[in-house]
Amino acid sequence: MDSLTADILVVGGGTGGTAAAIQAARRGRANGTSVILVSELPWLGGMLTSAGVSAPDGNELEAFQTGIWGEFLKELSRRHPEGLNQGWVSFFTYNPAVGAAVFADWVAQLPNLQWISGERPREVLRQGDRITGVRFDHITINATLTLDGTELGDLLALGNVPHRWGWETRDRWDEPSAPVSLRDPTDPLHKITQQYPIQSPTWVVLMQDFGEDTAPKIDPPSADFTISNVEGSSFEGAWAKYGDEDTSAGEMCLNYGRLPGNLLMINWPHKGNDYGIGLHRLIESDAARAQYGKEAQQHSQAFAHYIQTQLGNRYGLASEIFPKTASSLGGAFALMPYYRESRRLIGMKTISEQDVLPAHDSSENKEKSAVRTAALPLNEQGEMEAIAFGNYANDHHYPGFEMPLAPKSVRWGGRWTGTPFTIPFGALIPETVDGLLVCEKNISVSHIANGATRLQPAVLGIGQAAGMAAALCVEKTCEPRTLRQNHIPLLQHALLTDPTAPTAVVPLFNLPPTHPHWLSIQQQYLAHPQNYPLSGHHTFHQKEQVQPILGTIREKKLQPPANARKPSQKSQPISIKGIFSRDEDNIYQLHQTTVANLPKSISLVTIRSEITEAFSTLQTNQPVHVLGTWNSAGKWLLCCALETL
Repeated sequence: MDSLTADILVVGGGTGGTAAAIQAARRGRANGTSVILVSELPWLGGMLTSAGVSAPDGNELEAFQTGIWGEFLKELSRRHPEGLNQGWVSFFTYNPAVGAAVFADWVAQLPNLQWISGERPREVLRQGDRITGVRFDHITINATLTLDGTELGDLLALGNVPHRWGWETRDRWDEPSAPVSLRDPTDPLHKITQQYPIQSPTWVVLMQDFGEDTAPKIDPPSADFTISNVEGSSFEGAWAKYGDEDTSAGEMCLNYGRLPGNLLMINWPHKGNDYGIGLHRLIESDAARAQYGKEAQQHSQAFAHYIQTQLGNRYGLASEIFPKTASSLGGAFALMPYYRESRRLIGMKTISEQDVLPAHDSSENKEKSAVRTAALPLNEQGEMEAIAFGNYANDHHYPGFEMPLAPKSVRWGGRWTGTPFTIPFGALIPETVDGLLVCEKNISVSHIANGATRLQPAVLGIGQAAGMAAALCVEKTCEPRTLRQNHIPLLQHALLTDPTAPTAVVPLFNLPPTHPHWLSIQQQYLAHPQNYPLSGHHTFHQKEQVQPILGTIREKKLQPPANARKPSQKSQPISIKGIFSRDEDNIYQLHQTTVANLPKSISLVTIRSEITEAFSTLQTNQPVHVLGTWNSAGKWLLCCALETL
């Protein structure tokens, strides 16, 4: 068996592992730090690409688009001239093959980063309490520092690193949404906890809108697939709660994940293709995991068959999107399941539900609430140790059940968004083992809080921070726990000042990365975390050159696409004049008659802080002029500029 040696070994080409390898190599390029990234699959990017979840959730606001996440969005926009604002579940949807190409191109640009695909980890090498490398199918790699970026935390099990799997009861961390007991049949969550040890994965399948043409017939699953709950009847009512006078319920279901090129991401949670049968098999054996994957793909095929049967032959399976592998059908079927939960490290710091919720009740979650963020985390030395952040709502998937969860959403920019929280560096470091960092969904987090930390942009941020930390450990010749004890400010400064993809570590709704004082304001809260505003809004001083809220819009004679199924060749903003209105729930509308092929009443949304601040000050019946991109799936105008008339 061949043997290699590297300064940093990243195992797993998922969302976090890919970001970690790229960041470690970028940081270490000048001083010759060698990085090896080993993946099982031929694509990099994990959830964002190989799992087909090309409609990411969370960190959607302009101020939160920093680091590798922001860099990824910019490159996707460049490669998708028709725009990313196609579906209604996310402001950013894209062809997953394009996303995979972005990551592959970035890796290829780094001469000190070697990518090896087609290998699975088989043994973790240890010397006492220190990880020293990993043996794969055909190669052994020794490394100064190893990063576990596997989808299910495989290195934790192989290396006997203490970890968790499944639920914790309320008495463990006093989490408001956790079950009181895992054994008491009268506990309100008893049925969920007994049926689902972790959240249900989904095997994403891509369909295509063939328009006027007839799509090829989708066959039902093979005859040997007889699990009762995947019969067509189980899907009945999948989209019953959706639709309106202009759009059928079925079409709205498909528009949920509409991608460029008339592709449709099928990742539907309501009586759809989540597959939660026999989840213990995911960590039982290779054969058991493979059998689960086969069933999950057939379950998604059954759902796609049901969609075509119910909604017509205009909708069929996409072709030649994903490569075929030993474990995937390829074509329309993703390369792997969308895993929502993993084995979870027992780390130096564990993130619980309270760590992702607003610091205290937020006055009915109205837009003007005083508290809209979680508190910043402090380590044992009293240093603020945030190294990444997310903002998605706590979202759990258990087919057949609705999981009651403490709310963590606010109205912002005309829609709901999640309240921000941060990831402490201690959640990436094993409590008792050296030579190892984790960088995926396998961080030290409770089962309940994982519902918020697991989302793709947050995991990209976790991976970027892990990669930067690994590179700094090589530079300092120290262990991650020593870096945490002695050099947290160094790690945070390195993330903030990375020359390629500087990333925020303190979430602020109104501090976009383009602000001229972005860096100094971030550093201000690192130095004085006690001054962090729990509203998530920085108060700008005169010297910080506050950007104007309202500006002049240059007239543009642009029209929206007449039909959502025939997108324009280039995403362009639309200039519209009309009458602004708002209701008590801070839903914003534009009543217009100037653009004939748009509705007379248009929902206004934004991801820009100056626009949402302007919305909050405008009065109903105020004439306005707005500029934005039209989304016919969500029936909203994503506003990028606004002026009063």
